[in-house]
Amino acid sequence: MSLVAAPGSALASHNQVAILQDNSNVLGNPQATLQGMRHIGVQMVRISIDWSLIAPSPTSFHRPSFNASDPNAYPSGSWTQYDNVVRDAKPLGIQVMFVPTAFAPLWAQGPNPGRYGAKYDSYFAFEPSANEFGQFVRAVGTRYGGQFRPPGSNSPLPRVSTWELYNEPNFGEDLAPQAINGSSVLYAPRMYRALADASWGALHGTGHGRDTILIGSLAGGVGSAARPGRADPQGLPGTYGATKAIVFIRELYCLDPSYHQYLGGAAAIRGCPTTIAGYRRFRAQHPVLFSASGFSDHPYPLNAPPNRSDSSDPSYAQFNQLPNFAQTLDRIQRIYGSGKRFPIWNTEYGYVTCPPTCGHHPSNVSPTTAASYINWAEYLSWRNSRIASTMQYLLYDPNPTVGTPEYGGFASGLIFYPTILGGTPKPAYYAYRLPLFLPSTSTTHGRTLEVWGAVRPEPFAAADGRPAPVQIEFAPGASNSWSTLKTLNVTDRRGYFDVRVAFPSSGSVRIAWTYPPLDLSLASTLVTGYVEPLGPTTSRTVKVTIR
Repeated sequence: MSLVAAPGSALASHNQVAILQDNSNVLGNPQATLQGMRHIGVQMVRISIDWSLIAPSPTSFHRPSFNASDPNAYPSGSWTQYDNVVRDAKPLGIQVMFVPTAFAPLWAQGPNPGRYGAKYDSYFAFEPSANEFGQFVRAVGTRYGGQFRPPGSNSPLPRVSTWELYNEPNFGEDLAPQAINGSSVLYAPRMYRALADASWGALHGTGHGRDTILIGSLAGGVGSAARPGRADPQGLPGTYGATKAIVFIRELYCLDPSYHQYLGGAAAIRGCPTTIAGYRRFRAQHPVLFSASGFSDHPYPLNAPPNRSDSSDPSYAQFNQLPNFAQTLDRIQRIYGSGKRFPIWNTEYGYVTCPPTCGHHPSNVSPTTAASYINWAEYLSWRNSRIASTMQYLLYDPNPTVGTPEYGGFASGLIFYPTILGGTPKPAYYAYRLPLFLPSTSTTHGRTLEVWGAVRPEPFAAADGRPAPVQIEFAPGASNSWSTLKTLNVTDRRGYFDVRVAFPSSGSVRIAWTYPPLDLSLASTLVTGYVEPLGPTTSRTVKVTIR
């Protein structure tokens, strides 16, 4: 499988979903933020539901007496933010993906974390109880099953039908310890197998058996391995390190480095069947590993373009390594006699920019480069029918003075933080709204170039009225005199188009589209104090050379 296919749309992913995640702003101001997302065409919002932020007495070591499967048994108000999101998203036509995940309440964490150099922290998860987590997921599934009416409400909450089971289980702060016995035995895959099993049962038990349920959610570009030393007495990945994505997947399915099933003591310590006969029941015992709707990854390369990795390690799962990621999943399924070919979901992706991170990380890409890279990545995703989603993380850059100010914040947003450059949109904002990519930007006179793009808000406009056609515009040489070369009516249900265009000379190309003038539900609410110019909305500009 290749992510780079020949021109033509035979293998294209016509159902590719545009996802965006920004927990802080969506939960803090859902109505305005979600409408602003609709303005730029976001089709699905990803929201993590952190267990210890919902659970009672999360910093206590003593489990409170309550029915953890009953959403009404949780503290009053703990669900309010999530209720508001599902209520506000429905009339806007935005789907919701919920990700029940750690942090874990202390009363649900394992004993004596000090033996692995760990600590108790309700914002971490040390050996979280799969049984307790499953009850929490059952409460979430019940609340957002479409029939649950909160106390005092006259109507049930809208249904959520897309789920991702846990977040980055191969990262130690989310699931610890990653490895034990001097990092000679990976332990997080065993725990995640149990957590995913419990979550699968909980969602099926609350009427979500036909929903989209994803597993994996792996951090694709991190991970290391090392023997114990002075700096890392537990070795690496140890307790709070990270396990490489491909290695994590292999261990999740109880396979050794040669892709043979673990047996005997090596299997027992990993929670795997100890005999060949035991493996005959493995698929039936762990249906989530074989029947989930898709496998998800966070394929950041951070500084590299989407056709390269910032590491040559084949055990990573960065964007250009997704073919190997898919092939590994297929190989494992065949080992167990399954023909399953998981759709690959990209559920976290973006580029941290300089500015605002230049002070400590000047090697981060410029905002203009980030705009180009996100369009490039989406084109490559669209070209491959195996990839089910395109992803943007975040909407707004975080406050660079909060958390780790020396890092400058994970500034992968589409809009600068208000104290940075006036909180104006980055070039990526416009690139996200109207993606544009030319696989080749040079040709000879009389020949055509492939012009791929999308009018991301167009599906919402089509639902609300009669959208304007998209125009492919051209400016010769270094001029700013734009004219229309081609006008298209976009018919793709996700707003994509892919055409060939003959350019009269060297110059610049962009696309332009006009919002329906009377559609207030598509109005921008994202940027405080910023007013978009009237008239057509335009994409980023791409230069072409005609020889």
